[in-house]
Amino acid sequence: MPDLLTDPFALRDLLRVASAPDFERWQHQIHRTGGCSDPVHLRGWTTRVDKSTGEVLHRYTTHGEPGGRLRIACGNRRASRCPSCAWTYAGDTYHLIRAGLAGDDRRDIPAAVRDHPRVFATLTAPSFGLVHNRPDHGRCRCGRRHREDDPALGTALDPDTYDYAGAVLFNNHAGDLWQRFTNRLRREIAARAGLTQRELKEVCRLSFGKVAEFQKRGAIHFHAVIRLDGPDGPEDPPPAWAGTDLLTDAIHDAVRHPYTRLDLPAAGEQPARTFHWGRELDVRPVKAFGDGSDLTEQAVASYVAKYATKAAENTGTLDRRIAELADLDRHHVPDHARRLIEACKHLDPLYPDRRLWAWAHMLGFRGHFSTKSRRYSTTLGALRQTRADYRAAQERAALGLDEVEPDTVLVLADWQYAGHGHTPGESALAASIAHDIQLNRETAREALQDQLTREGA
Repeated sequence: MPDLLTDPFALRDLLRVASAPDFERWQHQIHRTGGCSDPVHLRGWTTRVDKSTGEVLHRYTTHGEPGGRLRIACGNRRASRCPSCAWTYAGDTYHLIRAGLAGDDRRDIPAAVRDHPRVFATLTAPSFGLVHNRPDHGRCRCGRRHREDDPALGTALDPDTYDYAGAVLFNNHAGDLWQRFTNRLRREIAARAGLTQRELKEVCRLSFGKVAEFQKRGAIHFHAVIRLDGPDGPEDPPPAWAGTDLLTDAIHDAVRHPYTRLDLPAAGEQPARTFHWGRELDVRPVKAFGDGSDLTEQAVASYVAKYATKAAENTGTLDRRIAELADLDRHHVPDHARRLIEACKHLDPLYPDRRLWAWAHMLGFRGHFSTKSRRYSTTLGALRQTRADYRAAQERAALGLDEVEPDTVLVLADWQYAGHGHTPGESALAASIAHDIQLNRETAREALQDQLTREGA
């Protein structure tokens, strides 16, 4: 958002937009995008025709819109790129995770899933060298007590000995390590039940939903809800022997098992490496709302949703692909992140199939930030479709077509991409709209939380 106090051009542009005769229509468009900071512009038309009679029920064209364009939300999940669309993505992730913990009748996930064994696990990266930190007791190894916002946190105590190459290669293979972990976890569960892998599939299913998070040092780790079901998923109760303690013990042993390690052969001057999870492993049972526990279904779902909209920006890197190393100077990337990015550039030709330079802005990590097993709960696509159906029903009602069966209507359309984004003045106004929408959302959420707290009490 431009600073209107120091940018006279932006201020003039804002006044131009606000005084335009079609300002209210522009404002309506931006409000419908949720205050999107980088909307997609479309030109075109759509016509609804009754299939049986050929009667035109409604015709729309962008000719009468501001600038002859329709603006729609960009849909970017990253909070650093579009806070408004990221908020929607986080909300979808929250509902996806919580549905797998508490059930959701609208999506055929029974509330009885609460009785299934489920834990919240955090798998971390190993050490690649000493970094500045804030220990619970005492000072950092550098002799200082760092503030929470100290930019030195997470950076190497000795950059010359820190294993930057190992750090980005670990990030790059983190998805493979997760797959090895889940495979081994199934074996550990089967062994504790005295079953073979095939027999386990017939009586028990492992389900999970996870999100990736970057630590300040630039290493990836995973937060995951892990649950045991019957063979058909959340609607099927797990076998009697499947309990939270069994699941917890199996996770600990699976993380430490040699199978979960990943061997990377030597390449060029890079030595052979063996990657494994870090020593810090946190596994805690998820409790139901209102039982006095801090780790409730709502808390876990909120935590996962929060990190679903973030990437590596908290390390100082960029939130988009890097064209050349000179970009690091233009964007003032700090030294620790710079060295990790440079390591990606240097290692790229040694591991061509890993595409390290293409993912240098993610410090080598190339996986999805939020993933789930097939039967954990609903899908993000299903949640988006529910929202689209709701919007479509709203539109039909506004057009007086809510009594018309959708299957009897033929929709003809022609759309072309016409650009994206805002002018400086539009950007300031859109940010104000987004702020008002967010404030209303937070007020409604606080009221709902108060209601749930009263009901839980």
